[in-house]
Amino acid sequence: MNILYEKTHEYLREEDGNYFLGISAYAAEQLGDITFVELPEVGKRFKKGEVVAVIESVKAVGECYAPVDLEITAVNNELKTKPELINQNPTGMGYICQVNVIEPNQLEQLMKAEEYEKMCESLEKGH
Repeated sequence: MNILYEKTHEYLREEDGNYFLGISAYAAEQLGDITFVELPEVGKRFKKGEVVAVIESVKAVGECYAPVDLEITAVNNELKTKPELINQNPTGMGYICQVNVIEPNQLEQLMKAEEYEKMCESLEKGH
């Protein structure tokens, strides 16, 4: 499984040429129990940094930003009735949507898992 991360805790998981967008386990943990996900519209395009989805939890409201320029090709309708999938398996069944990457060269700006884990560890330590 090939996963790339953005500093704002989104991931893009590539599987057989398909890309899945969601929030990281770290972000899901910070939000706490997720109660609602406002999913994007299929066919909508987002520029890097735009809000793709809104995630509500018992503790806070979080946003899922586009880590690259992308177009929504499908949404995870399971989240409508089971938003807790994000807490249970954020990089698997808890993905938010499937996307087409419009600018593939932007993928180079994202972090590999090891880099992202180091960033999260330093956040935990308060640096």
